[in-house]
Amino acid sequence: MTRDPRTELRDIAALVAEEAAGVAHAKRRDGVQVAASKSTETDIVTFADQLTQEFIKDRLSQLRPNDAFFGEEGGAEGGSSGLTWVVDPIDGTVNYLYDIPQWAVSIGVVEGDPDPATWTPLAGAVCTPQLSELYTASQGGGAFLNKHQLRTNTQDRLDLALIATGFAYGSELRAHQAGVVAQLMPLVRDIRRIGACSLDLCNAASGRVDAFFERDVKPWDHAAGALIAREAGAVVGGYAGERESQRVLIAANPNLFPQLEEKLREFGY
Repeated sequence: MTRDPRTELRDIAALVAEEAAGVAHAKRRDGVQVAASKSTETDIVTFADQLTQEFIKDRLSQLRPNDAFFGEEGGAEGGSSGLTWVVDPIDGTVNYLYDIPQWAVSIGVVEGDPDPATWTPLAGAVCTPQLSELYTASQGGGAFLNKHQLRTNTQDRLDLALIATGFAYGSELRAHQAGVVAQLMPLVRDIRRIGACSLDLCNAASGRVDAFFERDVKPWDHAAGALIAREAGAVVGGYAGERESQRVLIAANPNLFPQLEEKLREFGY
């Protein structure tokens, strides 16, 4: 029987994510050096981000030489296969800087260009080495945490839902997001802020939270995590049936999603 090519892509994503997480973890033990800042002074990139991305890029070029590459730290390259690897070498860089364990290597592979509006996610892996956790998924093949298959929570009451969110780096948008959270807080069980979009999506997939929402997310933030959440039974998208985008990303079970979407739109998120 021929093996599903999406399963093979998942296994490659998992292999390289684990290897790269080992590289990043070793560099963390050696001490972190900030290489530069990006959108703001608090939006940093470390030398470990750059080193880890180069490692991932090199490994994928060995294993999948005809595929394209698109990473957070630049260095995009085209390919001839129609597939693109979308990579965040260290998601949760500020956590990484402060030695908070919630950071991860996120590797997704999509059919088409690295544009969430048009791509088709095929497989992905999110590895957080300090927690010894590897999340994986392939299109139609389910989502897993290590060897355990994942399903979202079935909570259908917003007032009993534990909701995760994240914040942008720009001060004006952060202030707006904080105002929305303040309005939402009395309507839900509680709010969690982990600091890594890929892990927020994986937490929604595993039932550690009931839902997640965020603005200003980039393709590499969710290429793997959104597929993992979907394969665990979550609805992932934007407003009014749109695909998830930099405008907004929401992930929740099918009963909770419209309730959260309604409130976020009401509050002008």
